[in-house]
Amino acid sequence: MSTTGGTRIRELIVTPIAFRDPPLLNSNGVHEPLALRIILQLVLEDGTVGLGESPGGTARLERLEAAAKVVVGMDVFDTTAAATAIDAALLPTVPSSHERGWTTSAVEVACLDAQGKLLGRPVSDLLGGKVRDSVPFAAYLFYKWAEHPALDGRAAVGDDWGEALDPAGIVEQARLMQQRYGFRSFKLKGGVFPPDEEIAAIRALAEAFPGQPLRLDPNTAWTVETSKYVARELDGVLEYLEDPTRSIEGMAQVVEDSPLPLATNMCVIAWEHLKPAVEQNAIQVLLTDHHYWGGLRRTRELAAVCEAFGLALSMHSNSHLGISLAAMTHVAAAIPNLDHSCDTHYPWNSADDVIVPGVLEFRDGEVAVPAGPGLGVELDHGALDRLHRLYVESGVRSRDDTGYMRRIHPEYELRLPRW
Repeated sequence: MSTTGGTRIRELIVTPIAFRDPPLLNSNGVHEPLALRIILQLVLEDGTVGLGESPGGTARLERLEAAAKVVVGMDVFDTTAAATAIDAALLPTVPSSHERGWTTSAVEVACLDAQGKLLGRPVSDLLGGKVRDSVPFAAYLFYKWAEHPALDGRAAVGDDWGEALDPAGIVEQARLMQQRYGFRSFKLKGGVFPPDEEIAAIRALAEAFPGQPLRLDPNTAWTVETSKYVARELDGVLEYLEDPTRSIEGMAQVVEDSPLPLATNMCVIAWEHLKPAVEQNAIQVLLTDHHYWGGLRRTRELAAVCEAFGLALSMHSNSHLGISLAAMTHVAAAIPNLDHSCDTHYPWNSADDVIVPGVLEFRDGEVAVPAGPGLGVELDHGALDRLHRLYVESGVRSRDDTGYMRRIHPEYELRLPRW
């Protein structure tokens, strides 16, 4: 298809939404009943629309609204110029390149979706071509309550996953994940209970799912010494231990006595972190995330850097919907050195998706790369309108796991490290 004419950006529509989230526990507290995302519709002069998705919150919404003003009139194929313009517009108030990357990434994904639609080619082709037809994902297991408790006149809100507060509950959750989605590897979000209890949960998973890869992520809830202890206890059981303690320096100390590879999506989250992490041998696995590394092409570049320095790759996830899952799948398909299955929250949140169902399906724990042009997914405008109304009416404007936990358990104290 010809790209002459009509490739200029006419409008960037930025729509904040809220959607249901289960009471998933973590080292900071517990997920609130509603999670936030931002949906982008990049409209070209010829009417082509490219889709993007970003984590939510007031600050990110304001930055995307600022980006919407500067990209109008730009050529959708000139993503370098668009990113430069967005970066310059945000720099006076957002000094962190990492934080600016959230904005440029969401816009780049929308541009690539539009480019693919103009060319009649999937985004994976625009990233150099896919090296796999489907992308493996891990079941993302959480300690969780059976329901969000009644609060502020709101009735208790349950779900069909049930309670998981001990090893038996975690194993049952994993069985449901495998039955429903076919997952063949499992990740447990830890940092919730004392380390020995979480070690017991991992051992129960290893017994229930022999030979299937396991990983544990306590989100920096442990000291260096506790991290070393857990690594020794789970040697031969975990494929890697993710973010057991804080900072590149702390992780490097753990590595000195850890028989397990260490992974991160917390202490290496920007380009300037790579050099000290490599110099100190602080990590052996990096969890990429196009949302904060600057986009899909930058993620592809990051993979090449990791290959050069011998770092293995997986992919990070946060509460997300189908546009993000499609983008994650396309870039993961185009990375030759993807060494581990990717994380995804999608099973927890897919009931409130903003895309038309039928394209993104988990089979044997994998998602086939969408074959349609661009991201290969279609926006459900009715769902978008409904979730935007929920955002407006709810009044929720930021994520606060700790504050929500304290509303239910006033004695709760956030301490990192906790053990």
